[in-house]
Order: sequence, then structure tokens, then C-alpha cells
Amino acid sequence: MDRTTWTTWTTRAPWRRWGPCWVGRAAMVWAVVYACFGLACALSGTPLFYLGEAPGPSALGWGVVGVGSLAAVACGAVVRSGLRPVLRVLLWGACVLAGIAAFGLLMDVITLVFGQGVDSGVAAANHALAAAGVLLLAATARPVRYRSAGADGADGADGAITAAPSAASRPVQLAACAGTVAFLPYAAMKLVWASGGTFAGVAGEEMLAISERNGASGIWLTLESWGLDATVLLAALGVFLLWGLVRPWGQVFPRWTLWLRGRQVPRWLPLTPALIGAATLAPYGVFGVGYATLATAGVVTMRRGDFPSSSDALLVAWIGMVAFAVYGVALIVVTRSYWLRTRSVSAA
Repeated sequence: MDRTTWTTWTTRAPWRRWGPCWVGRAAMVWAVVYACFGLACALSGTPLFYLGEAPGPSALGWGVVGVGSLAAVACGAVVRSGLRPVLRVLLWGACVLAGIAAFGLLMDVITLVFGQGVDSGVAAANHALAAAGVLLLAATARPVRYRSAGADGADGADGAITAAPSAASRPVQLAACAGTVAFLPYAAMKLVWASGGTFAGVAGEEMLAISERNGASGIWLTLESWGLDATVLLAALGVFLLWGLVRPWGQVFPRWTLWLRGRQVPRWLPLTPALIGAATLAPYGVFGVGYATLATAGVVTMRRGDFPSSSDALLVAWIGMVAFAVYGVALIVVTRSYWLRTRSVSAA
């Protein structure tokens, strides 16, 4: 099958058209599974949500049952009678609630990448299921329709033209710059500890012992012993993702990818980590900055933790929370720009 035949076949394929084909049905199946998952956890008393290491009340499982039931009713109505304005509102409401339930998925992925176990396998499964629901409900609530290119059907009855690679606007690129610069103090702090230096009253050897005591994996500790911090490497990957979303090279496979080189990158490939990162880091950083502000004003007391004093802990909190907040907001901005720039348009 040559490239022209492949393009024509994919533009005519059923999954490129909205309707009660598979998107709505897949979302309905997910909703039923998610509701049953929440019901099983609620009846067995298994906590689905954690605040740090402390488990939340198991009764929150009934909230998962409610979200799944709401989504199942809305998706079933869409499959049966099509997308109506009221159903769209219900779908977006369930999508937002599922997004809240998915908070923490990024932390689960990071711990698994570095060989550490998650705090709770059930909670991690809840994060993954909720994130899948966000994608399915959003796809169900936002139908994509294509119109014919002409009588000859050159682009297929549902022909669509993929937008050419393009750079984001100047304000969006400035947001990417802000997200990059925000990580510099955080990376410097982490590298000082990884190289054996002292910052905020804690030496590198002490930080390594703290990581080992908190259950850090062998990979994490090995990187620390080499003078590398795992979170700095993740920050570098995050910055790479940020600029890939705003520059044309982020939409085309590079030369070293052999037979894929020169072809456009599927939208879901960068959008999946971008959406997960934005949904996690932006609220985490914004609320963290708010708490640090209250602590600085003396309204609340910053816990000392592993640091010599509360002021040292507050300094580290400011550096970390500002980095996460600015990067998270910047990631939302550039993800929206990438989404709009890479949309398929109807063939005229």
C-alpha cells in the first residue's frame, strides 16, 4: 500500500468520522467499567484517593460511581440520538470530574519509570482509568466533521487536509521561554545537592540519605551518586516537550528516525504527555504558590520537614512551586496552540 492509498484510506476510515460508531460507544464502555470499579472499591472499603501518604475516606468511591454513571447515561444518549447541547454539557462536566480524579497520574508514571513502586496500586489504577475517560469523553463531546472535497472524491467522502508544520505565535513562544526560565533555579538547587554542595542548610550527603530513607529506587540513588538528579533530567525532558509544541520540528519526525523521517508526528504523541503534565503541574504549582504566600505572610506555618528551619523549607518551597506553576501554565498555553495549529481542516 503506497502513501497516497494509505492517506485516502485513513481519511475514509470510520474512526475519522463522528457518529455513534466507536467513540461514543467506547466512552460508554469506559463509563460502565469506571462505575463498577468505583462500586467495588466503595463496597470493599478500599480508598481510591490519597493526600500524600494518608489514604482518603473510602466513601469517595461513591463519587467515582456517580461520575461513571453520569458519563454512561450521557454517552448512551449520544449513541442513541446524537450529540445534543444538554448532552454536551453533561459530557464536559463528567470530563472535568474525571480530570480531577486523574490528578496524580504523572507522579505514578515518574515513580514507575525510576523503578519505584506506587503508594497504592488501586489509586494508580484509578488515575489511569480517569485519564482514559478524559480523552474519551472529550472526544465524544467534541465531534469532528469533514465535508466532501468534490464529486470526484479526491480526498474521500470525508476528506481532510492536515495542517502543515508551523511555529507558534510570538506570545506563545514567550510563554515557552517563561516555562524554561522558571526551571533554572530549581535545576540549580537540585544540582548543588547532587554534586555534594549545601543549600537551604542541607548538604548533598544528607539529601542522599533522606532519599534513601524515603524509599528511593536504585536507579534514583545511582544517578544521585553520579552527580545527576532525576528530577533535573525530567525537567529537561519537559522543556524539550515545551519547545516541540511551539516549533515546526515538533510536528515532523527527525532524520534519525529512518523510515519515519519527514512524516508528520501523530497529534496524540506530544499531546498525551502535554495534557497529563499540564493537568498535574499547573494546579499543583498554583496551589503550592498560594500556600507559600500564606506561609510568608504568617497566616500558616510552613512545616520544617527535613530542613533545619521553617525558613529553609519555605525557600525550597518557593523555588519548586514557582517552577511548577509557571511551567504548568506555560504548558497549557503551548498545548492549546499546538492543538489549534495541527487540527485537520475540511477539504474545500
